[in-house]
Amino acid sequence: MLGGIFPTIGAGAHAAGPAVILAYVLSGLVSVCVAFCYAEFASMVPVAGSAYTYAYATLGELVAWIIGWDLILEYGLSLAPTASSLSDYFQHMLANVGITFPAWAQTANVHGSQIDLFACIVTLAITALVAVGIRESAGVNGALVVVQILSMIVFVAVVAHAVHPANLHPFTPYGYHGVLVSTALVFFAYIGFDTVTVASEEARRPERDVPIGIILALVLGGILYVALTICTVGVMRYDRLSEGAAMLDALGSVSNSHAIYWIVAIGGLAGNTTVMLTSLLGQVRIFYVMARDRMLPPGVARIHHLFRTPARMTIITGVIVSIFAAVFPLTDLLTLVNIGTLAAFAIVCAGVLVLRIVNPTAERPFRAPLLPLFSVAGAAVCLYLITGLQVATWVRYGIWFAVGISVYALYGFRNSRLRVELVEP
Repeated sequence: MLGGIFPTIGAGAHAAGPAVILAYVLSGLVSVCVAFCYAEFASMVPVAGSAYTYAYATLGELVAWIIGWDLILEYGLSLAPTASSLSDYFQHMLANVGITFPAWAQTANVHGSQIDLFACIVTLAITALVAVGIRESAGVNGALVVVQILSMIVFVAVVAHAVHPANLHPFTPYGYHGVLVSTALVFFAYIGFDTVTVASEEARRPERDVPIGIILALVLGGILYVALTICTVGVMRYDRLSEGAAMLDALGSVSNSHAIYWIVAIGGLAGNTTVMLTSLLGQVRIFYVMARDRMLPPGVARIHHLFRTPARMTIITGVIVSIFAAVFPLTDLLTLVNIGTLAAFAIVCAGVLVLRIVNPTAERPFRAPLLPLFSVAGAAVCLYLITGLQVATWVRYGIWFAVGISVYALYGFRNSRLRVELVEP
């Protein structure tokens, strides 16, 4: 989850100014409500598939399909904005030693003749790694998490003394609407907490460990996000920060040390890479469990005979997302990921409350506190945040949703495991 700060801090600051700090706080509070609901579901249904599996087991097939289709948007497309940020960090590092990419290969522009070449390449590289296997992916991911946390600590230690109150005024230059838009954007930084649930079947004691993992990751991540954001917008005016590598811009204005610059830059690379690894890992498992339930064709769940992973769908997903990363700007990618995520989270929050009402005696090793408050607040705020996204994002999501319903009507509805079991003698 922690790597989500890198692609969001600059984009969020451009939308709200210094109030991006408040945006991270608000997004964190919403995520707490969602996390408790996720944790209750995860303790009840400790199997792979995240919210899709919870909905399938408790709320029915159609709701499960809608959530699963949204999660495909969340997990799969999450690679693209992090690849964009990773590319920005890499190009900053090269510029630090006097090397620049050709103008046509530096940044994505869907309406022009420019592409983000490195974002495309790194997405394909991550795809190859995940296709090889979970053990290799987990080992790389663990090492990268350590690197990014160390770089964050170094960043805060170096720039904290240079925070100047003048850079935080006016705090809300774009008013309430700017804070709303920024909150909807930076929500991406938190969505990694639900990825814990995707690997429930691989946990030793999922009914205990998964809720702890979700909530602990969220609390620690939120505290770190706020500290990093204060240091970034506090040392450099928000309008001078780049979208994808804002922390490097802030660091460059405070320190001339090449060693420190490279430590933080490498941390940015590591952080974005961890998000890409876990997102793609979650994506292929969503495909796997949906195919296992016959909501998608069996070929989607086919395991490679050598790698023992759904290598084919991993590669197909990676290739498609690499194209998105190459041609769409960072902010467009963030909003498209977030609208699907917020919709799925709203359904999860509402689902927990519905299940408490219709099946109050079900075993719940973990019970979300303060229900219905957290459930209603989480669902309502997630839906409200969607209103802060651009009309173009709504249109793209509408197309995605229409495609999903069509796939369900043509295949999932007729072939699902639940439907087959009902008709078989």
